Amino acid sequence: MVDYFEYLREMFLAVLRNIGDFLYRLLISPWAGGTRGNNVAQNFAEYGDIFGAHYKQFGPVGWIFFVIFLLLLIALIAGLGFLIVVFFRKYVRFVKRELDKEELRRQVERLNFELFQAVQEKDKILNLKVGYMGLKSPETLDEESKETIEEVSSRFPKLIRVDSKYRGTNLDIPFRPELTLEELCNSFRNYCASQLKLYYREDVIKQLFAGMATSKLIILEGISGTGKTSLAFALGKFFSFDSAIIPVQPSWKDRSELLGYYNEFTKKFNETEFLKAIYTTTYRQDLNVIVLDEMNLARIEYYFAEFLSVMEMRDPNDWVIDLIPSPMSNDPVNIKEGKLLIPQNAIFFGTANNDDSTFTISDKVYDRAVSLFFDDKGRPFEAANQEAISVPYAQLRQLYDNAINQYPISDDMLKKFDTLDNFVIKKFKLAFGNRILKQLDTFIPVYVGCGGSEVDGFDFIFTNKVLKKFESLNIAFLKDELKELDAQLDKLYGKGNFKMAHNYIATLIKNN
Repeated sequence: MVDYFEYLREMFLAVLRNIGDFLYRLLISPWAGGTRGNNVAQNFAEYGDIFGAHYKQFGPVGWIFFVIFLLLLIALIAGLGFLIVVFFRKYVRFVKRELDKEELRRQVERLNFELFQAVQEKDKILNLKVGYMGLKSPETLDEESKETIEEVSSRFPKLIRVDSKYRGTNLDIPFRPELTLEELCNSFRNYCASQLKLYYREDVIKQLFAGMATSKLIILEGISGTGKTSLAFALGKFFSFDSAIIPVQPSWKDRSELLGYYNEFTKKFNETEFLKAIYTTTYRQDLNVIVLDEMNLARIEYYFAEFLSVMEMRDPNDWVIDLIPSPMSNDPVNIKEGKLLIPQNAIFFGTANNDDSTFTISDKVYDRAVSLFFDDKGRPFEAANQEAISVPYAQLRQLYDNAINQYPISDDMLKKFDTLDNFVIKKFKLAFGNRILKQLDTFIPVYVGCGGSEVDGFDFIFTNKVLKKFESLNIAFLKDELKELDAQLDKLYGKGNFKMAHNYIATLIKNN
């Protein structure tokens, strides 16, 4: 028993001495330059030596006290650890509160800045009103002052600026006599090559113009760097009015990302460049190209859903987008009752990369659009010099209508396509759908009017509208059926035709 208390005394003194040495080395030695004390490992070795020298003489009571002391020591260490954890959690909460306060301060600063802008606009209005109150009569105000009053007092300042830009401007574009669709396609291809050093195959340009006659949404998809955005950009340059290129963001989830929204705080409509581009089109008579660049970075069905639905309506007068519920007298000229009519001379292009960073384009979108696939860069060729031209959309629409009347689909091709339809239904349980059959009636005649062949037009529609749907099937179990389909195409249309479809089928079989 005495030996235990002797052990306890020596152990207690050794611990205190070593703690003192540790604190000295930790807090004092770096400044005093001292070398007193041992390292921590040696301290624990010393504890072991003391324990080894005494534990055999503890006796039963001594061992009881040893266990009690050990448990108290463990509890002390655990308590210190618990206090450290509690302190750390409180510190984290404190830092988070401070960060929240900082964010709140930034929000307040932003709101103060918006309030300052609103006050500045109000001051501009008040300064201008001084002219009305005697210093200037309304008749003597210059045009800039009148436009400023309209802009700052309207809920749509960007669109009011468009009104001011086009007010009183003659935008008439004369028809170009003797212009044909084939000539238009060749001129655009030569313009791309001679002016922009962009090289596209003849069939791609024909597909482009036939697609624009068929749908208001053209999807340009494929690997990066193959000239998708450049094609839409070049089309605007060719028709002498630059394309509006709108970069799509991954965060887009609804129509407000495209059109904007009414801000209750500023009492202004947050207008987007997309909305401005559509509104500008209401003044123009030529074809206006609006590009949604990398459109599948977000889900197209979310942010573009309203446009997909509206453009399905038969009557173009029903292509109306609601912007704001309550109209005001100083709203932009072409916003009627808070609604904007989508002009027929607007065409929407969407570029889409096929990689892991993008969403898959759904059948709902493909069915309503015309898709052009780019899988390689264009090869340079010698092209005649071609300048940009101006063509009214009315003439372009007339060329489309003339082609539809002049080159109706032959009965023989319709029968073959019906046979192909039945084959696909039987083997793959997929049907074309009425929408695709309706698109055929426009695409094929216009494609022929552009200088293409009827069979190549059917090949394009079948590949892009029907075979694309096969990607959702389990191709690994349908390879024999695909080979039968490949043979059926040769049987119906002859060998050497339907090259796009044959290549697509071969790729499906190879990749699965």
